[in-house]
Amino acid sequence: MLLFRTFFFVERRFTMTPLRQRMLEDMGIRNFARNTQASYLIQINSFAKHFGKSPEVLGPEEVRAWQVHLLEIKKLTPQSIGCAAAALRFLYKVTLKREWAVEEIPLPKKPFKLPVILSREEVSHFLECIGNLKHRTILMTAYAGGLRISEAIHLKISDIDSQRMVLRIDQGKGQKDRYVMLSPQLLEELRHWWRVARPEHWLFPGNIPGQPISKDAVEQACQKAHRLCGIRKPITPHSLRHAFATHLLESGTDVRKIQLLLGHRSLETTSRYLKVATSTLCATTSPFDLLPHLPEFLPPPQPPRYF
Repeated sequence: MLLFRTFFFVERRFTMTPLRQRMLEDMGIRNFARNTQASYLIQINSFAKHFGKSPEVLGPEEVRAWQVHLLEIKKLTPQSIGCAAAALRFLYKVTLKREWAVEEIPLPKKPFKLPVILSREEVSHFLECIGNLKHRTILMTAYAGGLRISEAIHLKISDIDSQRMVLRIDQGKGQKDRYVMLSPQLLEELRHWWRVARPEHWLFPGNIPGQPISKDAVEQACQKAHRLCGIRKPITPHSLRHAFATHLLESGTDVRKIQLLLGHRSLETTSRYLKVATSTLCATTSPFDLLPHLPEFLPPPQPPRYF
């Protein structure tokens, strides 16, 4: 919700600027997600504000200086610098049609990091430490279906199909619909939540009438439960999605099926869970254990001493 509000603020603030209006239209034509549009506009605004000039009169040298500033002065992560670079690439290649755009705006290499995975026992203990029924049910749903938190909070009553035992994810990341399994145990939890709260449209309504609960509210509830549960591993709502994928893989589910359940565009993205599925990866027999029997180690004989 915060990024949506920022998007509308940016859109209203810069509607009178022809360049920004054209960039907004170019993103709209390509059906960019609202979050992406908001992020790109904010990035270009920061770039222009830094130099005090319109991006139309700035070129490769200013772009390079800006990236150095983000790296050395603002100390941003490669992911954040990459977001700024993507916005600049779009502006100069698509909206301004500059031939140098792609070659002169490098994308930083992102370090490869494996997610920290909660065990089944840790997931169960964490969920037990959530004191609010709504928050507990949301995070249960995120784990049971491998949902992104943005997908969990935007579930509607009509997305629950108890006949086919599936949850419909309406316009998830990348503006793609998909179905995930509806756990019988989760269905009972959702029915209990409905009997208590009687939601009418959004499965998890927020404090603002007609709106779902915010991501911030769920993240704060997650942090509170993390402090209470005493688990030393980092825990965010997305940790439950990582645990979902890893636990499925460890139980023998095909990685292609997991890709479809998670809504990943690339199988390569899903395959990273192969590196953290310890019950399958680390349970593999070491070739050392297959060597023929080794005799007990005996120290070599000492040479005779003559003095």
